[in-house]
Amino acid sequence: MKYLKYLLYLIIVLALIFFGKGLLTPSVSYESEIVVDKPAREAWAVLSDETKLPEWIEGFKRTELVSGTANTVGAVSKVYVEDNGQEMVMEETITALEPNERMAMTFTMDFMDMDYEILLKENDGKTTISSKSTTEGNGIFAKSLISFMPGAMKEQEEKNLSNLKKVIEENTKNYFPVPEIETETVIDTTAASVEE
Repeated sequence: MKYLKYLLYLIIVLALIFFGKGLLTPSVSYESEIVVDKPAREAWAVLSDETKLPEWIEGFKRTELVSGTANTVGAVSKVYVEDNGQEMVMEETITALEPNERMAMTFTMDFMDMDYEILLKENDGKTTISSKSTTEGNGIFAKSLISFMPGAMKEQEEKNLSNLKKVIEENTKNYFPVPEIETETVIDTTAASVEE
């Protein structure tokens, strides 16, 4: 009976620590950064290419536009990702967009909300891509769980950005085709008129 009492005390203490951490740390923030050997214009084109998203975002399946115009401020989409064999749906809202420089969005789901921003800065033909994330749980249990997970979330973001670096640097798709200029054949008539 004595051991049962100690076990109960231990469970209570652990619960207080778990939920206390969630109350003291309601959100977590983390940043990641990569440098790619490509100009910002091409890096932006690749990371904005929806067909390439599964190549660098782990578990990404598809998006469905809900409202607004795709890739514009205010556009709302459903984002489908797979995690441990389970499909999850998030609602993404684009909150800021400056082509080749910055994109910000919010992700909302039952468990948590996330503010996400990605920034590009070019220097000597190379581009630094940095991301900033702030995640907050919805409800005390989610807040508490997330307060113990910043390391795992940052690790996942660094893995995604590492994949993005590879996709950008190995890109062979021409996002900026130059239209061909039709040339007219010019006949030199001066030589013919001199002979006459």
